[in-house]
Amino acid sequence: MLHAKPTQTAMHPPASVSLHQLAHARAGDKGERLNVALFAYDPDDYTTLLEQVTEERVLALFAHRGASRVRRYPLPNLAGMNFVIDDVLQGGVNGALNLDGHGKTLSFLLLSMEVHAS
Repeated sequence: MLHAKPTQTAMHPPASVSLHQLAHARAGDKGERLNVALFAYDPDDYTTLLEQVTEERVLALFAHRGASRVRRYPLPNLAGMNFVIDDVLQGGVNGALNLDGHGKTLSFLLLSMEVHAS
């Protein structure tokens, strides 16, 4: 009887890690719009980031803050990408009643996203 040999993936499934283990981020804000740039520490991880850190996943991550749209701009020569997230700052830095709810603190929310490292 023949038995299938387990594949490498079946033997060692990809590990789930927080995005901050593969990348770092910089953020800024203007009014209701958040701008987050994400850069892979290792350029070899850039493809993983492109595959998994999608506009849809980022929008879902920020949905609780009222985000209405996310646009991603790949930066392949820098092994990075830039996200523009609309309506996420709850009135903007000067208009929000919450404490320090602006862009720089929200980059850490993106870095908490779970991805599968290869």
